Amino acid sequence: MADITIYHNPKCGTSRNTLALIRNTGVEPEVIEYLKTPPTRETLVALIAQMAVPVRDMMRRKEALYDELALDDPALSDDALIDAMRAHPILINRPIVVTALGTRLCRPSEAVLDILPLPQRAAFAKEDGEPVINEQGAHVAGR
Repeated sequence: MADITIYHNPKCGTSRNTLALIRNTGVEPEVIEYLKTPPTRETLVALIAQMAVPVRDMMRRKEALYDELALDDPALSDDALIDAMRAHPILINRPIVVTALGTRLCRPSEAVLDILPLPQRAAFAKEDGEPVINEQGAHVAGR
């Protein structure tokens, strides 16, 4: 059984599609609704390091709170940005998926396909109807 964790927001379509793609492999992941159970500082720092991305790339810049807190200030340190995400988990971009093959911010949702250890088992389309996986379990390239 593959161990997969998703930091999930059930109100987010991208997050729901990503979770559905994981389940389409036959695996039930550990689902962490990060707004209810925010990651610890240590976990957040580890996720950022595993993805090898700048801290700002982990933030939802379109979130109103990002502007309200003036988090676009380039003088803010990574520690200050992490503190903001800890204080306001809505600022954490999602979904984040952790598998044995890597950790990834899955935007778009099909980015998860690169780190899933098991193949897709059935055809899959996003909530908006966009096909992602065909009947043979293969990724459908763009529209």
